[in-house]
Amino acid sequence: MDERPGDVTRLARQWADGDEAAFERLTELTYDDLKRIAHRQIARTGAGETIDTTGLVHEVYLRLAKPPDVEWLGRGQFFAFCSKAMRRILIDFARARNADKRGGGQLRVPLTPERPSIELEVTNMLALDEALTWLESRDPRMVRIAECRFFGGLSVQETAEALNTSSRTVEREWAKARGYLYDRLTSGGDEP
Repeated sequence: MDERPGDVTRLARQWADGDEAAFERLTELTYDDLKRIAHRQIARTGAGETIDTTGLVHEVYLRLAKPPDVEWLGRGQFFAFCSKAMRRILIDFARARNADKRGGGQLRVPLTPERPSIELEVTNMLALDEALTWLESRDPRMVRIAECRFFGGLSVQETAEALNTSSRTVEREWAKARGYLYDRLTSGGDEP
């Protein structure tokens, strides 16, 4: 689909103003990009046992069905918003899977050689979410950058545009965020 610069921004603004047709066109225009982002996220997080690429994109669109109270500044901001939605969806699925693992009213299934790795991936997703929540209490911008870069797969330039900051700031803050998150995840939740 041919996307001219500004199409996503224009359609997102029209949709935020209540134009339902703009939302339909926006979903058509961004579907392939969001599928690529979702595919990367599922591969990175190992959530493929819980949700597939198409399911994740559809969940994002369901969360977007009611326009958020956001003034769309650009294409990058739209994809940053979608990236954050993907993070929340993957965390929700990981929590549900973790609850099921602990009983959750389901029949118990004996462990197989594949099962421990799935449980480890769920545990890692939940630990990452806890680390991001901890970091957000200290530096919300670092978390927005992490969401754009890690969950959204946005480039440094796209992240800078989405967050209305410079590329250099994104590079510096992304490096710091990775360090804080690494320390937090490897220290077992202790202060880095």
